[in-house]
This record gives sequence, C-alpha cells and structure tokens, in this order.
Amino acid sequence: MSNHGNSIKLITGNSHSKLAQDVADRLGIQLVPTTVKKFSNGETNVKIGSSVRDEDVFIIQSSCPDVNDHFMELLILIHACKIASATRITAVIPCFPYQRQDKKDKSRLPITAKLVANMLTVAGADHIITMDLHASQIQGFFDIPVDNLFTEPIFLRYIKHQIDGWQHAIIVSPDPGGAKRAAQIADKLQLDLAMINRKRSHSGLIEPERMEILVGDVRGKVAILIDDMIDSGRTLTLATNELVEKGAKAVYALVSHALLADANLDELGKLPLERLVVTNTVDQENHKLPDGKLVIVDVAATVAESIRRLHNGESISLLFGEHEFMI
Repeated sequence: MSNHGNSIKLITGNSHSKLAQDVADRLGIQLVPTTVKKFSNGETNVKIGSSVRDEDVFIIQSSCPDVNDHFMELLILIHACKIASATRITAVIPCFPYQRQDKKDKSRLPITAKLVANMLTVAGADHIITMDLHASQIQGFFDIPVDNLFTEPIFLRYIKHQIDGWQHAIIVSPDPGGAKRAAQIADKLQLDLAMINRKRSHSGLIEPERMEILVGDVRGKVAILIDDMIDSGRTLTLATNELVEKGAKAVYALVSHALLADANLDELGKLPLERLVVTNTVDQENHKLPDGKLVIVDVAATVAESIRRLHNGESISLLFGEHEFMI
C-alpha cells in the first residue's frame, strides 16, 4: 500500500524519545506533539496534539524499562490514532517486548510474545517494524505484515572498519541458539565460526557454572562474540573468560539489544574484553563502562529508511541485500 497522497506522521511515547527525534531529523519532519503521562492512580493518559486523519502514522516505542508501562503507552497511542481515523498505523518497536517468551518448552508456561502480538493487532496496528527478533518465527504470531530489520549490516561495517586484523578473526556464538545469526556474519566475512555451550554439572555437586567451546579453535585469534541480547551479562562474562582461557588474543562482543537491566556494569568493565558494541534500540543513556569499552552504534538511519520505504511502497528487504550496506 503506497501512501503518496498523505504524509508521514511520527509519534513517540516516553520509552526512547532520543531515538524517535533522531529518526524524525533523518526524515526531515517534526514529531507530532504528544502528551503521554499518568493519572495519580497509575493509569496512562495520552493526548495527540494534531490531526492524524487520513495520514500514514508511525509510532516509535521500544521496550526499555519499564517495559509494561511503555507497552501500555504504545497500545493506547495506536488506539488513539485508530479512532482518530489514521489511514494506516505502523508500530515501530526497535526492541520487541517479551520476545524471549516465544515458545512453550515446559508445562503451564505462557507464550507471551503471542499475547503481545494479539494485543497490538486488537489495538489497531496495521503493520509492525521491529529489529533483530530473538526468534524470527515471532513474525508468524501476527496476521498483519511484520518487517524484521537486521543490525547485521551495521555490525559488518563495524567489524571491517574498527577491528584490527578482522581478516584473521573468528566469529563466536555464545550459545547454540544464536549459531545461525553468528554463522550468517561469518559467511559474509568468510571467517571461521566457533560455538560455545554452557556446561552444567551432572555430578550432583555444586560447581561453578562454566562454558566450553564445542566447535572451533580460537587460539591466537581475535574472537568476535555475536549475540542478540544482553541482560544480566552472565553469558557474556562466562563466554569472554572461556575464550581468553582458550588462547584468544582479543575478544570483542557485538550485541543487538543491550538491556543491561540486571547487569553489574562494574564487573562487566573488568572483563578482558576490548569492546562491547551495542545498538541504541533501547536507551543507553545510563549505561557506562570504563575506558570507552562500551561502543553504541546508531540504528536511526536504518529505522528512518525503512519508514520512508514503507511509506513510499518500496522494498525494505533491499536494505539488507548481499551488497547493500547503509552508511
């Protein structure tokens, strides 16, 4: 559906206003003036400050802490635009909420990512743009179109321009679940792949948790860890220590969504890690590591270009073609 006859209206809640402003700047438009606050009893109160009738509306809202508040803001903003007669409403969710709850692997567990999909659709969303889903099958939870953008081109560019000796590096997945993501980057760079597995004690004794390299030899090489999410930092800590122990000469970590909600940043800062490279799909304002170890790469250009393409009825997948790297 092309929308040449109407304009892009960009709205944001309180989750990540800096990213929304950066996207607006890149598109050369103003954010729609919007008030999102709470009543004294905790209910969310939304007021959109200008008309969105017959417009192509994009609502940027990520799942930064507090996730539930920000998700409720998003649902109410979608609903407000729906009953204000917007032509199409696209929820732009750089970091999708509850995406790790995407399957039922034990009895009586919810599949909360599916519930989130239902709520977005019922609220009135016509289209979803998100980024680096934890599991791509989450797209199947929706009956509306979902564009899952990739941080891969941004990370490939970082590796090529910022990591010395990357031609002799090895790409590492810190768990078997992320092997496909790491393998795609290894293929594009024509590098070897290593995979780590978390080793659990079966002896009945309480032993310190550790990891072991299942595939690949990291000795004497620059090891580049690829992961989609870091929360407590436990996996990163165990993986980094294992790689150094096995003879890696330097370790870099590239992570799409740095939630860092439960992480001890002081401990992460002491890791034998050259750089922790993360994106700003969630707000990184309060996350600091010593010696410039934390590097934040910007996704605003990718998000803005995908919004422009969707509005104009152009292909978004071309953004992530084999030879297309956005600068």
